[in-house]
Amino acid sequence: MKVIAITGGGAGIGRGIAWHFARAGWAVSITDADRQAGKECLEVMRAAGTKAIFVPGDVSKPGDMERWLKATKAELGCPDVLVNNAGIEIRKDVFKLSIAEFDKVIAVNLRGTFICSQAVAKMMARRGPKNATERGTIINLASTRAFMSEAGTEGYTASKGGIVALTHGMAISLAPHRIRVNAIAPGWIETADWQKASKAKNLHHSKADREQHLVGRVGVPEDVAKACQFIAEDAGFMTGQTLTLDGGMTVKMIYA
Repeated sequence: MKVIAITGGGAGIGRGIAWHFARAGWAVSITDADRQAGKECLEVMRAAGTKAIFVPGDVSKPGDMERWLKATKAELGCPDVLVNNAGIEIRKDVFKLSIAEFDKVIAVNLRGTFICSQAVAKMMARRGPKNATERGTIINLASTRAFMSEAGTEGYTASKGGIVALTHGMAISLAPHRIRVNAIAPGWIETADWQKASKAKNLHHSKADREQHLVGRVGVPEDVAKACQFIAEDAGFMTGQTLTLDGGMTVKMIYA
């Protein structure tokens, strides 16, 4: 049974990825700073017969991630795939955003991605024979904000741009160890109905919302999950790349 480890797996896109791979027969390990969200996701997966674990943790703290990965290896085995999904955003006027707030976003989104990638890569590099064609896959969640922005998103935008650069950097460094590293840059993915029970709600998008996308709809977590599965299972010749997943939104020119 293959093993997938997902950060920020308790809610939103992370929960969607966890549930998708659980249904596909994978063993699933998630970590999340929100204990309730993580527990709820774990209960759903186990109720469906999935072999799964949840360990609460902050991705910006190496000790938390070491504890999570140690538990993952002990209970499920070395991850075949790591999805660095955990992320936060602080929207604030550029003149009012504090350095502490900027640093917090970078610490979770970018530093956390490196911490987890480095730790899991060490585990992956030790598995299998020296001539193995592949020992593992790392998938980083970037964003279309790495390439385009709105006002008040400097910390988030910088972190996601950093993830794109980190992806191709680590792809080169880990290639000798037969570990592929890629990123997905989602656009608008609606996660309101993928939150923990106390926050979940159904949203109805307007015609204008839908028509911003060439495919005629807003994205859902399943879209990202399917992209993860493609990279993990069917894209063995792909590494160091960032896959834009936005329904065509960013290729449409807008004239003011």
